[in-house]
Amino acid sequence: MIFVAVDIGGTFTDLIGFDDEAQAFVQAKSLTTPSELTQGVINCIRESGLAAERINELIHGSTTAINTLIERKGAKTGLVVTRGTRDVYIIGRGNRPEAYNLFFQKHKPLVSRRMTQEVDERVLASGEVYEPLKKASLAAACKALKAEGVEAVAVCFLHAYANPDHERAAGEAIRKAMPDAYLSLSHDILREYREFERMSTTVVNAYIGPKVGGYVKSLKSSLGGIGFAGDLSIMRSNGGVMTPEVATERPVAMMESGPVGGIIASAQVGLALGFANVISFDMGGTTAKASLIREGEPTLAPGYYVGGYASGHPVMLPMIDVVEVGAGGGSIAWIDDIGALKVGPQSAGADPGPICYRGGGTEPTITDANVVLGRLDPDNFLGGTMKLDADGARRGIEGKIAKPLKLDTVAAAQAIVDISINKMSLAVREVSVAKGYDPRDFALVASGGAGPLHVCAIARELFIPTVVVPLFPSHFSALGMLLADERHDFTRTVYSDLGSVDFGRLVKIHDEMVKEAKAGLRHGKDAQYQVHLDIRYVGQEFTLPVPVTLEQLKRGDRKAIRDAFDKLYEHRYAHHSPEEPVEMVNIRLGAIGKRPKLAFPGLGASGAVKPAGERQAYFSSAKKPLTAKVYRREALGAGAEISGPALIQEHGTTTVLFENDRCKVAPSGELIVTIGGAR
Repeated sequence: MIFVAVDIGGTFTDLIGFDDEAQAFVQAKSLTTPSELTQGVINCIRESGLAAERINELIHGSTTAINTLIERKGAKTGLVVTRGTRDVYIIGRGNRPEAYNLFFQKHKPLVSRRMTQEVDERVLASGEVYEPLKKASLAAACKALKAEGVEAVAVCFLHAYANPDHERAAGEAIRKAMPDAYLSLSHDILREYREFERMSTTVVNAYIGPKVGGYVKSLKSSLGGIGFAGDLSIMRSNGGVMTPEVATERPVAMMESGPVGGIIASAQVGLALGFANVISFDMGGTTAKASLIREGEPTLAPGYYVGGYASGHPVMLPMIDVVEVGAGGGSIAWIDDIGALKVGPQSAGADPGPICYRGGGTEPTITDANVVLGRLDPDNFLGGTMKLDADGARRGIEGKIAKPLKLDTVAAAQAIVDISINKMSLAVREVSVAKGYDPRDFALVASGGAGPLHVCAIARELFIPTVVVPLFPSHFSALGMLLADERHDFTRTVYSDLGSVDFGRLVKIHDEMVKEAKAGLRHGKDAQYQVHLDIRYVGQEFTLPVPVTLEQLKRGDRKAIRDAFDKLYEHRYAHHSPEEPVEMVNIRLGAIGKRPKLAFPGLGASGAVKPAGERQAYFSSAKKPLTAKVYRREALGAGAEISGPALIQEHGTTTVLFENDRCKVAPSGELIVTIGGAR
């Protein structure tokens, strides 16, 4: 069987395939085609040499959903709400995240007040119907939205999470009145309290739905056109995969579908090498991302803000907790109004790309800086298939950065890299130190085309003792998709103090969610189910997700649940109050359908380790270049050992070893680097 994963990034589209019978990998990489993303996927399949008709399953991750929202290129959307709640979405929250920012702006709504229609109905928080749905008011709302020519409709009635009957009835009426409009009902997307967040998530789903749904359909059609007849799966933000049908209905679930693949792979690689606690670090062409993994499990967040907490759009769906900074290989170096050197968040992307790519780029980038420092080989980029313009990179940095700052060109290039290292180190600190974890207790797993170039410098900055550079690091997000299981997450708000919670009701809700999960799982036969209760102290606003078992729910084991909450609270905040009453807010279910596990081949034992050559390169802030030995990664067998300074080149990236760094090749092929000077 042949399994293939394709990840569309900001600069490159990556493909990795594995032939289970031949025990062989295939990889391909092509520039992303922003105007027609599906073409980049087709290009990668053709470049890989794989016959599309032989592919059994193709897993796909894309930035289509998040780009549609950030670029505000979604559908003209209408919103239908309970009478009296017309302004909830526009008002949002009353908090002011940036208290001293005089130019602070709240989120810019995707739906205007004019496009928001009220209908007569009311359900209480208990689920009891206070006012029946009046069909005349709903018909009037449909007529008004149809006259405006809306392409998508979001429905979010007050307390529909407790009783969705009115939303279901409204959905049926809207489908009849507006059969061509894309429809999102809040109870299908998020059955959780907090009216603004639930409304925002539903609106986002409707806003991006037509474009993302059209993209998924176009992808299926394009793949069918070249002979693909296998299963198509879409990566979702929670680290699992879903069917195209689910992706079309809930496109909001694939906001971060690309980056999470690398996090899944980092967790599995770490476990295989004996590192249960790792930090995943992925540096691509546009951004760098970090995520923390404990005991082999990525950290899940209950939601996030697309565009940033201050003025972004809340999407309250479980996703792998990722911190992202604008520091990728294509991030542009520039000088601000007061003469300070900045790097990012602007990116040269795939078009025109860094100066050295010869694509018309004129702004110096981190990749250009690495070329000037000698860390990238201009004649051996992407296995020699892409020749870099080293002179152009040097001229760009000299003209735009070095001369204005009165620096040597090499010093300017080093400054660009140092600033990016600092930004990326802060991202690693945010997922570790900021959450009570010492990064020195973790291994740092590097991926992305630019990750291995910078990871040892980041590890030095944070005194992380061990770095892992996995197989196919520049295709690692795609590789993670091959390893990902199918996953769906469900949430129900059930508000009660722990002392009087109705466990029989919880078990019933659990069974309902399991039934719903099975209906959407392709691999549901041996599915696993994870249950969490969102618990807090009485009087608090935010909760902690406490893992529980179905047996504990059936037994009504309040003591075990309370002890688990106290332990988790102690770890997170370094204190807890066992005498204080607690309350439950939500019950969560993670349904995991197990996909077939792939058995990857190992490496043969290494013979004599011979460098392929030498190159002059600058390391850290050295004023003079050092002579670095250059190795080809494919020539290194299991057990091979290398000491820095050295450069280990492979098809999609280069690993930079500094002085006193020691690298050993694992039996399965990963590079395990012991950082010199880390403590």
